[in-house]
Amino acid sequence: MSAKRSIDRDDITPMDIYGAERPQRRRAVIELKRHRRLEVGPVAAFYFENCETMLSQIQEMLWIEKGGEAQLADELSAYNPLIPQGAELVATLMFEITDPDRRTRQLARMGGVEHMVSLEVGGEKIQGVADMEDGIDRTRADGKTSSIHFLHFPFTPAQIAAFRDPGARIVAAIDHPEYAHMAVFPEATRQALVRDFN
Repeated sequence: MSAKRSIDRDDITPMDIYGAERPQRRRAVIELKRHRRLEVGPVAAFYFENCETMLSQIQEMLWIEKGGEAQLADELSAYNPLIPQGAELVATLMFEITDPDRRTRQLARMGGVEHMVSLEVGGEKIQGVADMEDGIDRTRADGKTSSIHFLHFPFTPAQIAAFRDPGARIVAAIDHPEYAHMAVFPEATRQALVRDFN
């Protein structure tokens, strides 16, 4: 069975029903995300997205902001592009630095980091492609980058086949002069993400 590739109005649960179901839905999404998160170095984490994580995000935004129908089109437009389309993985990369001063200093030195992220599968490098929201670069002209980046990793059929191999060695890497770290996927993460491919 192939995964769903987009969310539309019919997928959205009415807010009165969502409110009643919200606690168990949030628990289910936390469990789903458990194997879809990968720490890379001390302060970065990849959150690999799919239709379920994006639907949860949209429902939460509608619940919190109470924007109703007027808000829905914007949320669909923002989050549908982050659903993998069958031959890619899509990740939200977050630099999770709680101290605001340290965060400002670190991000000020990491301009262009979104163009220095890759996966390695079967010995082949897959360069991340930054999703530029509304054509806006996530690194400012002064060199300060955002704490959140949206990345697509396009796979060839051979790379998908290699990813599907049980126990395959898959590495996520950030190769920036101010933040150079890598992490090997746990097998549970590989298994969770296999379902993102057709």
